[in-house]
Amino acid sequence: MNFSLAQKPWRDKRWLVLAPHPDDETLGTGALIRQTARTGHFAGLVYLTDGSSSHQVSTGLAAQRRREAATALFRLTGSRDRAPVHLDWKDAAPASPKTMPFIRTALKLGALCRRLRVDIIAVTALHEPHCDHNAAARIAYAARRVARRRLQVAEYQVWAQARFGRGYRSVETLPMPVGQRRRALQAHRSQLTAARGPGFRLPADRQRMPATDILYFGEPR
Repeated sequence: MNFSLAQKPWRDKRWLVLAPHPDDETLGTGALIRQTARTGHFAGLVYLTDGSSSHQVSTGLAAQRRREAATALFRLTGSRDRAPVHLDWKDAAPASPKTMPFIRTALKLGALCRRLRVDIIAVTALHEPHCDHNAAARIAYAARRVARRRLQVAEYQVWAQARFGRGYRSVETLPMPVGQRRRALQAHRSQLTAARGPGFRLPADRQRMPATDILYFGEPR
C-alpha cells in the first residue's frame, strides 16, 4: 500500500530532486515537483550530468539542454524563482565511488541540502540500468552521509522495470492536471525530435506518463 504525499509526515518535508539528465525530472518526478512547489516544500532541482552525449553532434547541446531544463521546470512549478543547479558531470561517464570527483560532488550536494534545509532527496533508483542513473543514486546516499543534517533518500524509476523489494515503503503524489507533464516534457525538444540530427529520441511509449509519481524509501543494497 502506498502512503500519500498529502499526508503527514510527508506533506511537511522539503524535497530536492536529483536528476541524472535534463528530462528525467519530468519523466520521474513531474508530479512531485508540481505538488511540492504548490505547497512551498520544493527545495530545488539538481542535474548530475550535462546531457551532452545524447547526440552525435554535441556542439552547443549542453547549453541547449540547460535552456530546455529551465523551461520544463517553469512549466512544472509556474515560477522561475528556483533555477536548476547543474553539477556538470560528463554525460555517460560517471565518476566511481571513492574517487575525488565523486567525493567532491557528494560534499557539494550535502552542503546544498544544508543550505536549502532539505529533508528528502528524490533520485533515480539504484537498480536503474543507465550508468548515470545508478551514479546519481549513489551520490544521493553519499550526500546523506556527509550532510550533517537528518536527510532521507527516496528513489524513483525512469527506465527500470524491476519491482522494489519488501524492505521498501512507498509514497505516492497527488495526480497532475491532464497535459501538464506532457507540456513540461515537450520543453526537452532535443530529446523528442530530429532537430539535433542522429542521436537519442525518447520512445513514444515513454512519453505516455502516469498522472502520479511513486517514491520508494529503503536502504542501499
